[in-house]
Amino acid sequence: MARKVLRISGSDRVEFLQGLVTNDVSGLESGLVYAAMLTPQGKYLADFFLVPAGDEILLDVDADLAPVLIQRLSMYKLRADVQIADTDIIPARGLGDAPEGGFADPRTQALGWRAYDGRASQEGVDWDALHVAHQVPRSGAELGPDSYILEMGFERLNGVDFRKGCYVGQEVTARMKHKTELRKGLALVEIDGAAEPGTAIEKDGKPVGTLHSRAGDQALAYLRFDRAQGALSAGDAVVRMVSDT
Repeated sequence: MARKVLRISGSDRVEFLQGLVTNDVSGLESGLVYAAMLTPQGKYLADFFLVPAGDEILLDVDADLAPVLIQRLSMYKLRADVQIADTDIIPARGLGDAPEGGFADPRTQALGWRAYDGRASQEGVDWDALHVAHQVPRSGAELGPDSYILEMGFERLNGVDFRKGCYVGQEVTARMKHKTELRKGLALVEIDGAAEPGTAIEKDGKPVGTLHSRAGDQALAYLRFDRAQGALSAGDAVVRMVSDT
């Protein structure tokens, strides 16, 4: 998926982002920060990496989400000393320990590293299979306008901080964390048979979820956990949940 890297500058950049995104921006002192921006109703708007860059912060986001994110950031900017600019930086990624000038992917060690210094990405990596195996959702696939980030595994992926204070959508997210048990969410499933992403998953003829990204005999699915026990079906394929959130 194509990425867009934005440059956030100005003396208020840290405070500005801290009041908007789901994670603690102070984490930039030790590397990348994975975070999301939500609607006031607590639903997903965009997920991205914040990248330390001296007196600036880079923001690495799915290219398709960049226009909406820029619009939303600009709406909140008001009189803050913050500038948002486009760049031609192309992110690189690879497996293993981060090379000099690179950063460990904060979501999971299995996704290796990311870099923003013009180097090339490692070739021959099946990123789709890794995202499925480690239950890492992606915009346009698992993540969409109706997604709640806790159902999508953002706590496990180090994408949300519950101690940092207020941000847009924080109240709904905190309530889901502290007052309810998640009944629905992203899960890894095994699949036997042909079924495309978007296929409804059923149990005894009743809907229990939707199939998403697939790699071989594994896939990601959005499921209602209390109904998704035992053998399930997605079209003519047999589906079985491997793990929940």
